Parts: sequence; C-alpha cells; structure tokens
Amino acid sequence: MAIYEVDGLPEAPLAAAAQFHARHVPLIELLAMASDESLTIVFAAAEHTHRGWRLAAVQMLARSLAPKRLNAVSGNSGKAIIAATEYLARAPGLTGQLISLDDEGAGAVIASRS
Repeated sequence: MAIYEVDGLPEAPLAAAAQFHARHVPLIELLAMASDESLTIVFAAAEHTHRGWRLAAVQMLARSLAPKRLNAVSGNSGKAIIAATEYLARAPGLTGQLISLDDEGAGAVIASRS
C-alpha cells in the first residue's frame, strides 16, 4: 500500500482545501498512476470543520482513480496510522473513505494485529 502524507496545510478549512487541491492532488494522482498498489492519504488531525472538504476530496479522487483503491486517515498518532493502513490493506472492499483516528486514547478504534 502506498502512503501519501499531507503536510503544511493552513488552519482555515477553505484555505486548507484550496491548497490541498492545488498542491497535493496532482502529486497524489501521479503517485497513484505510478503504482499498482492502493493508496492511503494521511492527514494530520484537524477540527471537525475540515471533515467535509477532506471526505469530498477523497471520494472524488477514489472515483477518478478507480479501479485502484484510495482511502484517507486523519490523526497524529503514528501507531494509530500504522494500524489503520494495515487494516485498509486487508479490506479490499473499502475505497473513498476518510477514517478519523483516536489520538487521545479513548479506546481501540482500529486494533493492529499482534
């Protein structure tokens, strides 16, 4: 599974969405086309106000890159991100999803294999 980490987005949702589409979408498309693997986009955790544009972007990218699978996770915990990408690699029916990860330790949202 290929992983693309999004960095350097502004805090304001509209500005973040604009920068994501201008700067990151072309790179994501190139990465997806250069690989036979599915792709996971990793966003840093953000306020709930970012969820709408992120989900819409992931869904549009997944549709345009089909039959390749594309999903995204949102969080700051490296351990949670690894567990989520392992889960997505074993879930061939999932595409176009944005999974918010539990960085605060409220409980196991996605457990990794031990």
